[in-house]
Amino acid sequence: MRRRRRDLDFERKRRTVKAYNKRRRKGMGKIQREKKKIRLNLDYLAAAGRWIFKIAVTCLLAFVAVWYFGQGVSTVGDSMNPVLSNGDVVLTNRIIYNASSPKRGDIIVFKPKGNENAHYYIKRIVGLPGETVEIIENRIYIDGEKLEEDYATTEMGDVGIADEKIQLAGDEYFVLGDNRGNSEDSRNADIGNVKREYIYGKAWLVVSPRKHFGLVK
Repeated sequence: MRRRRRDLDFERKRRTVKAYNKRRRKGMGKIQREKKKIRLNLDYLAAAGRWIFKIAVTCLLAFVAVWYFGQGVSTVGDSMNPVLSNGDVVLTNRIIYNASSPKRGDIIVFKPKGNENAHYYIKRIVGLPGETVEIIENRIYIDGEKLEEDYATTEMGDVGIADEKIQLAGDEYFVLGDNRGNSEDSRNADIGNVKREYIYGKAWLVVSPRKHFGLVK
């Protein structure tokens, strides 16, 4: 009788331990599944974060590229023939003059006298800050010396206010259109010298129409 009772007690203990171990294994399994689920979620979040970062960087670079190199400006008139024609859409490099000063021969985009209501003008720099400019018999003189130009131009005809020496201030540029017989530029009093702050950027690429596509020189 005692033996049978001991066997029953042992069996109950064994079943209790077995049930405990089963519950423990079940609990451990649940914990492992939860940990695995958390790891998967963390991996997903990390991957999503990397993608979001890449997309953000790409968008930022695209914005910078467009803002500083891809601002399109339409050419008005034929004052820059044969380099540019009326209606040509030109991309403007807006960052170049943050690192360097405008140079003689650069084709710049600006608004005359900073007038925000005016359309953008596109002209070539002839005179630099601090220089004197004078036009005599269709020739440009810088500080008394004749300027040699390596780009095609036309006869000027009217020299406007440049019939006398023009002294450029430390932040002013004298600009002309290459088609000088048909150009409103620094020879005209309503445009005059172009201050550095009025320069929008440097014209560098014609993107439209397709037949005119190419670098601006």
